[in-house]
Amino acid sequence: MEKGFTLWLTGLSGAGKSTLAQLAAVELKRRGYRVEVLDGDEVRTNLSKGLGYSKTDRDTNIRRMGYVCKLLARNGVVAIAAAISPYREVRDEVRRMHVRFVEAYVKCSLGALIERDAKGLYKKALAGEISGFTGISDPYEPPLNAEIVIETDCESPKASLVRLVTALEKLRYIERDGLP
Repeated sequence: MEKGFTLWLTGLSGAGKSTLAQLAAVELKRRGYRVEVLDGDEVRTNLSKGLGYSKTDRDTNIRRMGYVCKLLARNGVVAIAAAISPYREVRDEVRRMHVRFVEAYVKCSLGALIERDAKGLYKKALAGEISGFTGISDPYEPPLNAEIVIETDCESPKASLVRLVTALEKLRYIERDGLP
């Protein structure tokens, strides 16, 4: 049985995509899956260096991430992408290039994100110091039919992981197994 697939975590900055991706990677590796995490910030630094934040550049970045995930997944790896990926059209384009694809909307209210603001980005965006900031001065188009919706302002990271893993089991992307 082919085990490779892409798990695409989308949501606003600070919603918990990277945290959830890392937790999921640890759990899936524990279960014997080969896993690779493509974090949006790391991909921008390495694979998409030089791209800005225009819609065209953001779409190019997401297409690149999607292509790498496709290559990993077809070779039996669980590719976990954690990226804002604000535009529905390019997310759907990435979905179409995959055989096995799961979109998880990591949802968090703007109020909770502004309150968390670990990197100080929302404060800067609200003050006008950052232009084109997704969710403030640039749009975020939530998924219409995500296979999984995780509301990180309503639960702990551990609870989010349990819900994500349970959903992947129900969708039959991973075999059933109790969390330790």
